[in-house]
Amino acid sequence: MFTNAVVISVIVMVVLSLIRINVLFALIIAALTAGVVSGMGIVESASIMIGGMGGQSETALSYILLGIFAVMIGMSGITQILVNKMLAVFSGRKLVLVFSIAIIACFSQNVIPVHIAFIPILIPPLLVLFDEIKLDRRAVASALTFGLKFPYITIPIGFGFIFQDIVVDEMNANGIDITLGQVTKAMMLPGAAMIVGLLFALLITYRKDRAPKEVEGDQKLTDIDMAESITGVKKVSFNLGHLFTILAIIAALVIQIVTESLVLGALAGIIVMFATRVVEFYKGDKVVNEGIGMMGMIAFVMLIASGYASVLKETGHIDELVKATIGIVGDSHFLIGLFLLLVGLLITMGIGTSFGTIPILAALYVPIFIETGISPIAGAALIGTAAALGDAGSPASDSTLGPTSGLNADGKHHHIWDTCVPTFLHYNIPLFLFGLLAVFIF
Repeated sequence: MFTNAVVISVIVMVVLSLIRINVLFALIIAALTAGVVSGMGIVESASIMIGGMGGQSETALSYILLGIFAVMIGMSGITQILVNKMLAVFSGRKLVLVFSIAIIACFSQNVIPVHIAFIPILIPPLLVLFDEIKLDRRAVASALTFGLKFPYITIPIGFGFIFQDIVVDEMNANGIDITLGQVTKAMMLPGAAMIVGLLFALLITYRKDRAPKEVEGDQKLTDIDMAESITGVKKVSFNLGHLFTILAIIAALVIQIVTESLVLGALAGIIVMFATRVVEFYKGDKVVNEGIGMMGMIAFVMLIASGYASVLKETGHIDELVKATIGIVGDSHFLIGLFLLLVGLLITMGIGTSFGTIPILAALYVPIFIETGISPIAGAALIGTAAALGDAGSPASDSTLGPTSGLNADGKHHHIWDTCVPTFLHYNIPLFLFGLLAVFIF
């Protein structure tokens, strides 16, 4: 098994990612490694990879357009109204505040698909409030990561539609026919695991008061500085532009649901924002540049991951890996599930994207599902869970980088120990257990 081109390339990818080589380079090098080890030349391997990148072109375009839409929503100023309301309502109500942050984060993936764009806008002005009520910021990190993951795992709208649709496409492409409705059903168990993790983190692990950290040097922002940033933000009254922004969000949501196309949904929202002059036409270059800056990296990771999966298929070593895996685990569905989830955890922890992991896992394991008789719904649950594993806890993941970007605005929050470790423990453990449970239920 360890001379298999697929195994060698995955090890190369994980090692490169864990030593902080950029995921784009890690994927490209891993794809070329798979081709060369299998006997293909490096030129042929590169050609197959590039040809396979088109498999996720719609997903990549969706990310870019959503990034542009998120920038336009931020420019409208509507998010500041939400910040001001939270400051007025939740002072002294710690637990309600954290659960509210989790709910708002959920909206960022489906109802108002701005992804992590809301965090630098919403969280820094609230840091003084967090310190005043001695709120453990690890609880806030857990709430934010929950909101960034739970919706895309369970709800087929917005980013959730992208995630589940990738599972459908990749399983169909590798030989198992499955529908979006079946994938949604399969992902109910991983969603339940996320809820368990959130409740444990907020009600047990991080419920106690935690004194704010003291920070010395240039990084530190004083309470006066932060208070000025809150009051200076300045009271924003609801206006016609905010109404048009809400209409644009509704239009994007409705069009996406009706057409089942996130590209058309995001485009509809952008058109409404321009047509109603919430954002002037002459700012088009600015919003496109910032939107690509926000989401372009993820889009390219998806494209290269699709090309990588194409190279893995062309090596012909997937069948060998299937036979070797079956030789180790036999036809035990439990052992197959255990093996798949461990591989998914390693890959996603390394590359930091659950979306980009799906094509790799589907190419590797759908043939095993077919060979051993694992049902399509159980297979979808395993692939979806394996892809989501590691997203929480990965230093390179948006689900951890986003929360840290807001919580560390005053230099009092550590990315690894205050975001990655807490989210890894509270979400990956229940996801792993519930993913294995899916094998027996479905």
